[in-house]
Amino acid sequence: MAETRVLVNLSNRHMHVSKEDLAALFGAGHSLTKTKDLMQPGQFACDETVTIRGPKGAISGVRILGPERKETQCEILSSDVFKLGVIGCPTRESGQLDGSMAFVIEGPAGSVNKDKGLIIAKRHVHFDPKSAEAFGVKDKELVDLKVGGERAAVFQNVVCRVHESYALECHLDFDEGNAVGIGSGAYGEVIRRL
Repeated sequence: MAETRVLVNLSNRHMHVSKEDLAALFGAGHSLTKTKDLMQPGQFACDETVTIRGPKGAISGVRILGPERKETQCEILSSDVFKLGVIGCPTRESGQLDGSMAFVIEGPAGSVNKDKGLIIAKRHVHFDPKSAEAFGVKDKELVDLKVGGERAAVFQNVVCRVHESYALECHLDFDEGNAVGIGSGAYGEVIRRL
């Protein structure tokens, strides 16, 4: 019988930055300062934070996650769109930035105007190939995720992301976790669609 139980961790709004944008925001030659490792191998939270600005407002203290990326992106919560004034911000997988929203990033050494890169992260489960086989899922497959408790619910359209560099972990954002009364460290049940 296939595995179904998966660890759920919640993601807050955060940034991934390119080398060029890191230099513009924090000064030439600046390197990211690791504060803690994340569950996904090679990924880490950084000491550096920035302010992001939209047409109507700004949010400060947005943490950068390392390592540096080829392209800068910011993943926000659905509830952030009102404060920033970016109604219609698309829900996307990380790295899928075509048609995403423009925004401004402000750091201690300067600011960067981005013509794209602002997204709401699509809920997803990271699988290493062995775990994907145990769960019977394929890369990019959409599944449902059932969470229990007082406010039990089923999240639909959860994308399976399979890669040898991943560790088994489901990512929901803070809005989604708060809506069903769970925090990081909860468990959910992966339900395959027939």
